[in-house]
Amino acid sequence: MHLAKRGLRALGIAESFAGRSRSTMAGVVMRKDLRVDGVALADLTVGGMDATDAVLGIIASLARRDINVVMASGSVVAWFNILDPEAVAEGSGLPVIVVTYEASEGLEEDIRHHFPGDRDRLEAYRRLGERTPVLLGEGREIFIRAVGMPEGDAATILRDFTRDGKVPEPLRVARLVARAAMRWEKERRRGA
Repeated sequence: MHLAKRGLRALGIAESFAGRSRSTMAGVVMRKDLRVDGVALADLTVGGMDATDAVLGIIASLARRDINVVMASGSVVAWFNILDPEAVAEGSGLPVIVVTYEASEGLEEDIRHHFPGDRDRLEAYRRLGERTPVLLGEGREIFIRAVGMPEGDAATILRDFTRDGKVPEPLRVARLVARAAMRWEKERRRGA
C-alpha cells in the first residue's frame, strides 16, 4: 500500500441504533482527498454476534477491488455485538483499523452483567486485545487496534483522513449515513 497515494481509499464502517432489535451499519468508501465514491448498508442484531458478518457483507456488496483499508468505529457495537477485526482482515484480504475515542477500563464486567454465562462473547472481547493510543495532533488522542498493517502506518492513515476533531472522515460520514438510514427506516415503519 502506498500511503502517499492521493487515490488511497478507506472503507469507513459505523453503526447506529436506538432501542430496536436491529441496528443499521453503513460503509462509506472515501478517497484520501475526501471524495466519497461508494456507500453500502447492512443491518445487524442489537445484542447479537453478527457485526463481523455485517462488515464482510458490506465489503462483498460493494464489490470493489480498489479499497486499501477498512476503518471501523469501535469493536463493540450495537449493544455488545463484537466485531472481530482479524476475521474481517482474513475474510476481505484488507488491513483493518479499529478506532475508539476514549480511555476505558474495559468492558468485561459489563459483558458479564448483561450476558451472564455467555463465554463466547466474553472470549471474543478478550481476543480483541489492547488498544494503542495515537496522537492525531493538537493534543487529540484516539485509540486503535490495527490488523494486517503496522500501527505506525495505521496512525499515518488516520492522520491523513482526519480534518477536524478526533473522528476520521470516513467514520464520520459513515456514522451520518447510518443514522439517516436508521431514522428513515423508523419513519417508514411508523407510516406503514
